[in-house]
Amino acid sequence: MGKVTTAYLLTCAAIGVAGALLLGGAWAISLALFAAVPFASVAIAGVWVLPAVIALRLLNRPFAGLLVGLLSGLALSPFYTISAVATTLFWSLFPELPFLATLYRRWSTWLHYAGAVAIGIAYPLLAAQSFDLWSMAPTLVIAFIALCAASCVGATWLGIVVADRLRAAGVARLARHRAPAA
Repeated sequence: MGKVTTAYLLTCAAIGVAGALLLGGAWAISLALFAAVPFASVAIAGVWVLPAVIALRLLNRPFAGLLVGLLSGLALSPFYTISAVATTLFWSLFPELPFLATLYRRWSTWLHYAGAVAIGIAYPLLAAQSFDLWSMAPTLVIAFIALCAASCVGATWLGIVVADRLRAAGVARLARHRAPAA
């Protein structure tokens, strides 16, 4: 993993706080959609993976996604509850899992999408009771899961684009370089 540098921690903090600002608005929209049209609320579910995807793609460092998720949740917790930390960690875990499965030896783009598909399928199934998913017709259940997966894949694509543009601009150059062993 290398040494954890100040540049790395500050980059994760910046991504985490920016993610919290984005998620704060998304949370309000999601709550309104859930109250009015629960089916449509998963259309923006992918927003929750954005901070972790950006961190992982930009930094290529183990646990960057989870650290950003933790920081986003901590920044959101005064406005929502401390459960915001659990929520952001949950959504950050799935983008991290494919890289963990390779023991962080591979940083291929397709691994980002594998995490997006995994959370896009897992979230509706794990939250099925809140959405009353099992009372829907089978075609609606499939459409619901497909909508959530598409949202997560789309947000992952956006996160990759943002991270690649940040990298091209030279952002986080020092955070990616590991400090020499002492």
